[in-house]
Amino acid sequence: MKIKIEELVPGHRKVKVHPLDLKKELRRKRRFRVSIFGSARVKRGDRVYKQVFDLAEMIGKKGYDVVTGGGPGLMEAANAGHALGDKENSAESIGLVIKLPWENKGNDYLEIQHRYKYFSKRLDTFLALSDVMVVTKGGIGSMLELFYMWQHLQVFLVEYKPIILIGKMWEELIDWVKKTTLPERLVSPEDFDFIYIAKNNKEAMAMIEKFRNLELKEGQLRRILCKGAHCVIPAKKKKA
Repeated sequence: MKIKIEELVPGHRKVKVHPLDLKKELRRKRRFRVSIFGSARVKRGDRVYKQVFDLAEMIGKKGYDVVTGGGPGLMEAANAGHALGDKENSAESIGLVIKLPWENKGNDYLEIQHRYKYFSKRLDTFLALSDVMVVTKGGIGSMLELFYMWQHLQVFLVEYKPIILIGKMWEELIDWVKKTTLPERLVSPEDFDFIYIAKNNKEAMAMIEKFRNLELKEGQLRRILCKGAHCVIPAKKKKA
């Protein structure tokens, strides 16, 4: 059954969408941005659509910005859930829209957007904007986003940014990567320090909150230790 927009976010009216000024956005202080990646093919009414909607609603309630690909499916779920949670309109819903022959406009829950012809420039913008990246159910596009972000972190081209993976499919993928690459020394054990597995929204939100607390405390992010929804900030190692 098709769900209407007004049923997702009661009373929602599509607002005027402002263009993204990346330099200005990056200069803004005290913004905390969570990027959510996921499939455009997942329909309203799907269990995962509701899961992403609920997670983004929690993010909106905290006053954190959300950044998505701005399209349909799980991207819409994230922007819509964020709109419902951000009742005081204190956070921003940003969409980085890719120009495709069959998909060329943002969903109805964006406040800021930019359109891209090439995936590479779009992915670089995600990297620049994101403090935390969450990957939900997805296909080739979501895998591209995961590995693009991961490689930039692996070779220290960007500062520490955690990647939170939600769902069994990602847990199995990471297990496969470890089994096939670590024994051959194609990757290093510390390359997995950027990856966090969350089984549900509770665990994912606990990680996001701990990273936000770390950012407020130290002004930067670094690895935390999580077991389920229990996450701690380890003491910094003293230099020898």
